[in-house]
Amino acid sequence: MGYKVVVAGATGNVGREMLNILDERLFPVDEIAVLASRRSQGTEVSFGDKTLKVRDIEQFDWTGWDIALFAIGSEATKVHAPRAAAAGCVVIDNSSLYRYDPQIPLIVPEVNPDAIHDCKNRNIIANPNCSTAQMVVALKPLHDRARIRRVVVSTYQSVSGAGKEGMDELWNQTKGMYVPGQEVAAKKFPRQIAFNVIPQIDVFLDSGDTKEEWKMVAETKKILDPSIKVTATCVRVPVFVGHSESINIEFEDFLDEDEARDILREAPGILVVDKREPGGYTTPVECVGDFATFVSRIRQDVTIENGLNLWCVSDNLRKGAALNAVQIAELLGNRVLKKG
Repeated sequence: MGYKVVVAGATGNVGREMLNILDERLFPVDEIAVLASRRSQGTEVSFGDKTLKVRDIEQFDWTGWDIALFAIGSEATKVHAPRAAAAGCVVIDNSSLYRYDPQIPLIVPEVNPDAIHDCKNRNIIANPNCSTAQMVVALKPLHDRARIRRVVVSTYQSVSGAGKEGMDELWNQTKGMYVPGQEVAAKKFPRQIAFNVIPQIDVFLDSGDTKEEWKMVAETKKILDPSIKVTATCVRVPVFVGHSESINIEFEDFLDEDEARDILREAPGILVVDKREPGGYTTPVECVGDFATFVSRIRQDVTIENGLNLWCVSDNLRKGAALNAVQIAELLGNRVLKKG
């Protein structure tokens, strides 16, 4: 016996990826509904070999549905998630709306699966920020072995993290570089993104950090360990899909780079590609479409006591969003709903 599943935001990049991953992972779906705003009503989307018509989320009756995967942004989630939850449908939300609510679990299944039982508080589960999700997958097994004291992370985040508009802006600006008079001004991003890097993701806070940087700090503490100190610099780069991170870790206990490499090879959700030769690492191009979080460039940091450096790459539309949501749904089915 399977589940009655809803994908809200089915016409967007993440919503479509959710449908792909539900199919790829053979999630036990008895019935599925795809929702979006009224202007997308009637649009067709694919689910495996089926074609589904999008329904209006405003008019949808949530009664009798088991799980809803939300990819509709915070404002719409604020309206529709409580409606779904009140009807008994467990919402797995990809927006930032509920991530910092102490009553709502923020889950990365490889890291804090036991938090799934807290979904009973409000029938809502939060999916973390894309940059946080891949980082904590890499940090968790190392933290279990040597206890992490401090993390310094610099991210190199693809434009798909800003949605279709971000991808279109990179594409159009790149084309415009080669056609005089057809240059495209920055609109989605604060500066030109083609052939450039932008050291700002989201708005600036009074501290001087951007909100994206603050999210990585707050979410790592909630998911992994509140005692870990985290400082982040988040940068948008002209890559379509795939986030990369340079991570410097300070541990309480010494951890040898060879042992760290072995630990990561055995950890769930991680694929180690770490050869000390040209090309012996993973870049965003290679990670697109893959479920894994890739770790490369594992090496001792001799400038601090008990330090390691590593390079972490993942498909942000998958592990950073859609895959993590589906993994949460699998966890929910195995530990809480338990049908069949």
